[in-house]
Amino acid sequence: MKYVYILESFDSLHFYIGITDDLRARLAKHNAGEVPHTSKYRPWRLKTYVAFSDEKQAVAFEKYLKSASGRAFAKKRL
Repeated sequence: MKYVYILESFDSLHFYIGITDDLRARLAKHNAGEVPHTSKYRPWRLKTYVAFSDEKQAVAFEKYLKSASGRAFAKKRL
């Protein structure tokens, strides 16, 4: 199973979109400061996630969410 997730900083000013096999472990790494891109905005909370059984679909959805139209979709719908 692949998970596409959106994290939100506790001040709600920063968001992060990622993909993982283990959602709990990945969130723990973000909050422990082990991910350089997100370490300065921690702590993070999980805003939403979508589970995929097909890795190609998960990667495509993550890529979409990182696009301008995908960010607009996520802001409005997720």
